[in-house]
Formats: sequence, structure tokens, C-alpha cells
Amino acid sequence: MSSNDLIVSLDIGTSKVRVIIGEISNGAINIIGVGSADSDGIRKGAIVDIDQTVQSIRNAVDHAERMVGISIGEVYVGIAGNHISLQSNHGVVAVSNEDREIGEEDIERVLQAAKVVALPPEREIIGLLPKQFLVDGLTGIQDPRGMIGVRLEVECTIITGTKAAVHNLMRCVEKAGLRISGVVLMSLASGMMALTKDEKMMGTVLADIGAGSTTLAIFEGGSLAAVSTLPIGGDYVTSDICYGLKTQTEHAEKIKLKYGCARVDEAADDQKFKVMRVGSNVEKEFSQLELANIIEPRMQEIFHMIRQEVKRLGYLDKLNGYVLTGGTVSMPSVLSLAQIELESNVRIAVPDFIGVRDPSFSSGVGMIQYVTKYVRTRGTPANKRPAKSKAAPGAAPSKPGVMEWFKNMFKEFI
Repeated sequence: MSSNDLIVSLDIGTSKVRVIIGEISNGAINIIGVGSADSDGIRKGAIVDIDQTVQSIRNAVDHAERMVGISIGEVYVGIAGNHISLQSNHGVVAVSNEDREIGEEDIERVLQAAKVVALPPEREIIGLLPKQFLVDGLTGIQDPRGMIGVRLEVECTIITGTKAAVHNLMRCVEKAGLRISGVVLMSLASGMMALTKDEKMMGTVLADIGAGSTTLAIFEGGSLAAVSTLPIGGDYVTSDICYGLKTQTEHAEKIKLKYGCARVDEAADDQKFKVMRVGSNVEKEFSQLELANIIEPRMQEIFHMIRQEVKRLGYLDKLNGYVLTGGTVSMPSVLSLAQIELESNVRIAVPDFIGVRDPSFSSGVGMIQYVTKYVRTRGTPANKRPAKSKAAPGAAPSKPGVMEWFKNMFKEFI
């Protein structure tokens, strides 16, 4: 990377669309701008309305642009959902140089060889994660460039997704007038921000509890081992409050954010609030304790489902612990409830940057860290602020084709 770049991440969630602008100065990341907007058109992490999603993206981008005073033209987009799957594969090539020194071309060829895998027609490759390289049978090599050998192999994890979900996501971003610099798997991005090197090696579950869904990423042996998405999140808590207090969803969300507590034992009976109920113009008073009686059973269910899914994936007895992130875990007493329900070591991961010290920003910040470390961007220098393309209305932004981008993206991971 050049010494002074801007990287913009776009996190399209069920409740919020977030745009985070990171400035890379001599290798250090500074978060200089954040934009967020209510997310319309997304249900349980999936796009259900293109036009509403496009407008939400535009609103978030405009918010970030006003904060920093620049025009955003290119973004890295996060992708997640229950359509994501992982599969292991193996690639082998002969070293082509006469002196048998392994170069960039050999690495590119072995990665291309590893991508040769039979896929159903509705799926396509999103990413490829090298676990290790082997040179003439020698294992455990992370970067084989410059080594001498005859046979180069790679063991990798291939990330695939459904074509419909991937292309709908790209379609929304393009219709919002943005160019796509790259697509990043949210689980990898969150893991970059939330987990230490030892946690990735020893076996850890990263649970990102969002509004519409909960994404699980299991790291073992230093790399991503499994991913899964559960169709439950903070919106279910809001819905329970809505029915329990007989109030509108908008009021229930505000009450959850301001007075919510995940454990009855830690809720205050003397903390009161008033609620305007449906079908009445008279407010009724409730306590935080009464609210916690509604919230705790649903949060217990979420943690129970997380534990059952980890067991189904076969990692329950291999784990060092759990790391929680996502907007829902910022509620008071979530940590203590998780420790009880998951019966393991649990901590909450929060980005350590001014302005984004909240678990809901973990994915967006993680994307910037991931791109900084693994993707050789050719970003616009910070002193030459990026400008939006002035394409005619309805015209697609000037950018390489989507399939061309997929063909070339893996060169950047080595």
C-alpha cells in the first residue's frame, strides 16, 4: 500500500447500513469518518428490496461524506448470510523457473489450480484462504516466495456463495453510484478485529449477534474452520418487548436500547419508564425488572441456539471459548448471561478506535484492518480525496465486470 490511503468499508446489516472511512498513514489506521442509516429492504440479513436497500446505502454514504467533507467513490463490501459455505481443497503445480525458485507466477498458478472444484450451477467462489503451502512435501509454509523447490502445493479453504445473493448485493452497491473495490467475508473481517492470534490457534467461536441474524465463525489452527448463520437476533428481543408491553415496534426498540437488561437478577426494580401503548393515549409505567423478564428468555434462547449449532458442527469439545460482537451484545448483563448459558469462557470484543467503540462497528472496522493487511490496495492518497463518478443516471459505474473481478481477486491474498 502507499503510505497514505483511504479505505471505505460498507456493512449492510438488517437494522443499519454503516460506512466507515479509514485513513492509512504509515501503516497505522485512523478512523476519520462514520456514516450510518436505518436499513430498509433487508430481512434476516438478506436483501428483499433492491430500491430500499440502495436508498439506505446512499443515506449512509451521504452521512459519512458530510462528516469528513469528501466524496466517496469506491468501497469494500462485506458479505455474510446463510448462503455462505466453506470447503477444503488442494492445488499442485510444478515450479516453472529454470533455477527452481518459487515466484509470484507459481503462487498464482497453484491458487488457480486450487480453485478447480465442482460446484452446483447456482453457486460461485467468493474467496480463497490458503491454510499452508507445501514445497517438495515440506509442510507449514505460509509464504513460499524465494524458496527452492520442484513441486508447489497449497491447502486452502474455498468460500462459496449463491450467485443470486452475491449479485444482488453488488447490484445494490452499483445502483447507489459506488464502485466495488472488493468483497470481504464478514466473518473474516470480524475475526481480524476481535480475535487474538492465540484465540485463532486454540479454537474460538466468534458470535456476531446482529439485529436479524447471528453469524458464527469458528477459528481453529489459525484459520477459519466453519461458518454458520442462525436466523435470530436482536429484532426478536424488540418484537417480544413490543408484544409484552403492547407498544409499537419503534417505541420497543428505543426502550430496549435505553432500559434493556439481559438478566433479571441484575435489573433494577426502582428504574421506571413510561410506555405509550397501542390503542391508548395514556402512558403506562413499567420497571427495568419487568422489562428484563421479557428480554432474558429470548437471550437465553439465542445462546442456547449458538451452543447447539456449535455442537452440530462438531466443535463443542474443541473450543477455548467464545467471543461476542454485534450490536445486540452491547446490552447490559449480556456477558454474564452468556457465561452462564454457554458454560465457557466468554468475552465481548469492541473496536479500539475513537468514534467506533461499540460492538456494532466490529465488522466495518475489521474490514478496514483486513484490507490493510491482506489486500494490496492501490487506494487514492488521502491528500487527493476520491471523487464520485459522474456517470449518467442509470448508467453502470465504470469498473471491471463482476466476473473479471472474481477472477483477479485472489492474486491479492498472497
